Amino acid sequence: MASSSSDVNTAGRLRGLFADVIELAQVRLELFTVEARVELSRLTWLAALGALAVVFVSFGLIFLAIFLTVLVWDTHRLVALGIFTTLFLGGGLVLALLAWQRARQGARMFAASRDELRRDQERLRA
Repeated sequence: MASSSSDVNTAGRLRGLFADVIELAQVRLELFTVEARVELSRLTWLAALGALAVVFVSFGLIFLAIFLTVLVWDTHRLVALGIFTTLFLGGGLVLALLAWQRARQGARMFAASRDELRRDQERLRA
């Protein structure tokens, strides 16, 4: 008879443990979802600001190059055009290489979710 109540007690504990694990997984999934939304919002805002900045700076540089080329048109027009072409192509190449390097490094997305899962794993192993 004692064995039967012990089996029921063990089964109850297992169900409770399983329910706790399910609840923990649900909380971690909700945290992940919140982080994903925040990160998507941040990246969207960053992309919009970045695109506008690129447009304005590009127009500014183009008009500056045209202005300076017209200013020296009678004396050094080919030198001015060569310098601006070199600056724009060189700058674009350097920025493209920096972007490529940064993209390869990757970002630490969902850091809080990964930290919480690591802590959960450590607690379960202890």
